[in-house]
Amino acid sequence: MSDVNEELERVCEKMENIMEDNSIPRNIRKGAEECTELLLESDDELDVRIASSIFKLEELADDPNIPLHGRTLVWNIISELESIKEKSS
Repeated sequence: MSDVNEELERVCEKMENIMEDNSIPRNIRKGAEECTELLLESDDELDVRIASSIFKLEELADDPNIPLHGRTLVWNIISELESIKEKSS
């Protein structure tokens, strides 16, 4: 389980990069912050937290105002979360 926690920490660090990037619109940065809080602070099961975060991140990636590099970061985070979800099942 500690491996999963370490992987979640790395994912949250990547989301922090999104939150600190001023070239990414504020609503995308706020969404990344919400996903981080959801992953780390929720009382729900890990699978539920990951699925909820993936859903939210997919909405962010579909935002027409997100720059290409931001969309790529979001897709990479989604991919990592899906990998974590498979490992934890």
